[in-house]
Amino acid sequence: MPESNRRNLPQRVRVLVAGGGPVGLSAAVELGRRGIECLVVEPRTAVSHARPRCKTLSVRTMEHLRRWGVADRLRERAPLPTSWSRDVVFCTSLSGHELSRFTGVLGLAPEGDRFPETGQQAPQYVLEEVLRETVEELDACHLVLGARVVALRQDEESVTVTVEDDAGRRSVVTADHVIGCDGPRSVVRDEIGARYVGGQALRPNFGMVFESPDLWQHVRHGPAVQYWIINASAPALVGPLDRHGTWWAIAFGVDRETGEREALRLVEGVAGRPVRARVLSTDPWTARMQIVDRMRHGRVFLAGDAAHLNPPFGGHGLNTGVGDAVDLGWKLAASLAGWGGPALLDAYESERRPVQERVIREATANMRVLSTELLADNLDAADAAGVEARRLAGARIQETKRAEFHALDLVLGLRIDASPVLPESAADGGGALVGARLPHAFLGDGRSLYDLLGADLTLLDLGPETRAAAVEEAARARGVPLAVVRPPEAERPRLAARLGARLVLVRPDQVVAWRGDEAPDDAPALLATLSGHAPPRPRAAPAEALPTEVPSTERKQRT
Repeated sequence: MPESNRRNLPQRVRVLVAGGGPVGLSAAVELGRRGIECLVVEPRTAVSHARPRCKTLSVRTMEHLRRWGVADRLRERAPLPTSWSRDVVFCTSLSGHELSRFTGVLGLAPEGDRFPETGQQAPQYVLEEVLRETVEELDACHLVLGARVVALRQDEESVTVTVEDDAGRRSVVTADHVIGCDGPRSVVRDEIGARYVGGQALRPNFGMVFESPDLWQHVRHGPAVQYWIINASAPALVGPLDRHGTWWAIAFGVDRETGEREALRLVEGVAGRPVRARVLSTDPWTARMQIVDRMRHGRVFLAGDAAHLNPPFGGHGLNTGVGDAVDLGWKLAASLAGWGGPALLDAYESERRPVQERVIREATANMRVLSTELLADNLDAADAAGVEARRLAGARIQETKRAEFHALDLVLGLRIDASPVLPESAADGGGALVGARLPHAFLGDGRSLYDLLGADLTLLDLGPETRAAAVEEAARARGVPLAVVRPPEAERPRLAARLGARLVLVRPDQVVAWRGDEAPDDAPALLATLSGHAPPRPRAAPAEALPTEVPSTERKQRT
């Protein structure tokens, strides 16, 4: 980015986003597409390719990228197309015996009408580069690189933010709101007095990226997005970053010192034979299962890793952060545009926290069985004992790891059980459930139902005649932007049957806000609730506590 763009900070903005990783950039896209002026402050001047971090973009994240018009752009940049592989392989080494495999993993395979976009394997830097471009294309957004938020204070009217550039020069920016997307060492979190609660794993892990152009010729198991290596010398998880010899790996139970000293030995243990390799980067880490005690203080919010951390198994961390950004982005935009009431911003934490807590619990459950827990005698033996050992290992893998790779019910099926900005609903019999993602469908001409939705609230009118007048009038009176969508007449009976109603009201995040066969009895009250202007309701009981330590199986395997 040109020097002038990095140094010339605006004095005032509507929203300042601290941190320009995938979550901060997603929040900026959600705001900027709605014309809300925002400033993203990011210390890194360039996106590093040395540390790919997250590599799984979920179906839900790809649906948001589709809504922003950049899903195809990201797929074109991804080094591994979804057609290349949809498998996860468990093996004694890349050149050794296969123990088990899962196919159609991580939402990479289409499932009829269930979603318009499959998941995508792509290094995090690909997503960041696409989102940086997208932010720069939005007139309302300003991306400042080589600078960081170092302090803030707020009053009832605004937040005063101190920004320091990489030369130590400081500037002050006044914002209506601040979103802290500045990661586990978040300055914003510290400044508002929030803190992580939860626990962390006892066992270290050693991540690395290495280059080995000849390794592919020794892989006996065909293409896979992940290979779980089950052997005593290098129990690990490894996968390709591209098809040309760049790989990522996680060696389980290996500390920083050991990993850096024995990196090439670990690569050979993964390969199952001597290979030429060059280590490009290392990344020692320990899994954490933590969430902040509060995600909002006044005009300041937390999202992504600044708000919650979970083990990476299942690939949910970044995707949960993008969900935070989407949820908070449209709600902040509604508030700043004047149609969102006070309960709308209050709903950010009440809606997102149960999702974040469930993801932490699921990811922690996925961590119960890693390569270290699957070690057994005779796995590489060529005799009958080896055959039996491999059979038993494969059965245990199928029993304990399936949920990690086939988690679409978690990715797509999460439902908001209680929210101040959703109507209380009776038990639903199926179809479009209030608080859940709108069931997807392709139209006869190949279009996605999602592509018909408006930028703000959308009323799908699927009846044989117009039924939406009361809702339209209530939205007009409240100043709530509402698009009324009437799909082609031939499509309406099928869609009404799929959604379980002839009228379905959908939020900007594709969450069902209300449904019925006739207009609501009190449309003004419904719109008051959805826009955050209704009186507060009693709060729901607190969710189940997070895990504070790893299971005993991991403690026993600590090295």
